[in-house]
Amino acid sequence: MHKEVKTRAELDEAVKTGKVLVDFWATWCGPCMMMGEAIASELEPSHPDISVVKVNVDEAPELAAAFGVMSIPALFCYSGGAKKAEFVGVTPVKDIVAAF
Repeated sequence: MHKEVKTRAELDEAVKTGKVLVDFWATWCGPCMMMGEAIASELEPSHPDISVVKVNVDEAPELAAAFGVMSIPALFCYSGGAKKAEFVGVTPVKDIVAAF
């Protein structure tokens, strides 16, 4: 199950502890829909230790800008509050998991 955030404070709180995947996406983005499906059907069921936080770039453009998101889907892997990896585009779930 994922959590949607719209503010910097919400995002900062969400990535403070544990393993967190932040997914910057939009409803009109085909690759984002593909990535979202892979996250929901592959990552979340098999890796319950990884929390998923979604940021809709149309609803939170200032948050996307603050993170330097220029292309979507943009995926950020956090562990214990520190960014471990960043991916742009459709990315294999195994690569995301390995980044933590």
